Amino acid sequence: MTVRTLIYLFSFAIIMVSCKSDPLSEMKKTELMSHGFPIAMYVPDGATFKKTDFGVMQDLTIKAGDNYYVQIFSSDLLTLDMKVVMNEKLAEAKAHRFFSKIISEEEDGFIFEKNIDGIINYDFRFVKIQGDKEYVFQTGLSGNYTEEDVKAMYASVK
Repeated sequence: MTVRTLIYLFSFAIIMVSCKSDPLSEMKKTELMSHGFPIAMYVPDGATFKKTDFGVMQDLTIKAGDNYYVQIFSSDLLTLDMKVVMNEKLAEAKAHRFFSKIISEEEDGFIFEKNIDGIINYDFRFVKIQGDKEYVFQTGLSGNYTEEDVKAMYASVK
């Protein structure tokens, strides 16, 4: 093999690995206005959407395959202070009986681990404040997700 061929193969391998590691590479940016949510996020092809209106809160679930299930809750704002909202969401997560640890934390969201009788599962919370509404994103209420699954879901809503 020539040096040129080796460089080409090495470059190709780097491109393939970097594309594979991008959780958004197989998702498309989707406007959710047709579902009553004036926000956009990345969604896998073939995803199904289901909206439920609880009066004071709306719930939009987005599901694709076994590894992607995002739930968005929309409600009126109680405060414009993102720190207050995030402290509340963090306290709620830590108070859950299966909470085990925070994996990563940002000013508008976090990923955490749950240990359910020895079975490790992951979840996240991400908050967007827009106009007079608060949008809280999380994994769907059913399912067992790996850390990689949750990191991909989290990246899709940011």
